[in-house]
Amino acid sequence: MKTNNSELMEIGVLGDERGNLSVLESYINLPFEIKRVFYIYSTKDGVRRGFHAHYKTKQALISVAGSCKVSLDNTVRKEDVILDSPNKVLILEPNDWHEMYDFSDDCVLLVLASELYNSNDYIRDYEEFIKVYSETK
Repeated sequence: MKTNNSELMEIGVLGDERGNLSVLESYINLPFEIKRVFYIYSTKDGVRRGFHAHYKTKQALISVAGSCKVSLDNTVRKEDVILDSPNKVLILEPNDWHEMYDFSDDCVLLVLASELYNSNDYIRDYEEFIKVYSETK
C-alpha cells in the first residue's frame, strides 16, 4: 500500500454583488469521482469525530459554514488543518488517520467520498492502522 499525503487546497471563488460560488468537479479539481456525499452538523461542544482511516476511500472535506479542525496522522507526519472557509478543501487520502474537532456552533462539514459506504473499508483501531500503514514504508 502506498502512503500518500493529504493536502489542503483552495478552490476558485466566482463572485459578484449577488454572492459567491465555488465549484468542485470530479477529475477536474477533485482527484476522484464523487460516489457519496454526507455532512456533519450540530456537533456538540468538545466532541471529536472520525477516529479512523480507510483502505481505499479518498475524501474531500469542506466546511461550508463555520469552522473545525482536522487532525491528520499518516504514521510519518502528524498535523492539524483548520477548515474555516468554503473555498478550502482538504483532500484526505485513505492512509490518514483523521479526527475532526473544535467545531464551531454553526459548522457544517461537507464530505465528498470516492467510494460508496463499506464498513470493511474502515480501519477503526489505531494499532491496526499503525500496523497496516507502517508496513508500507
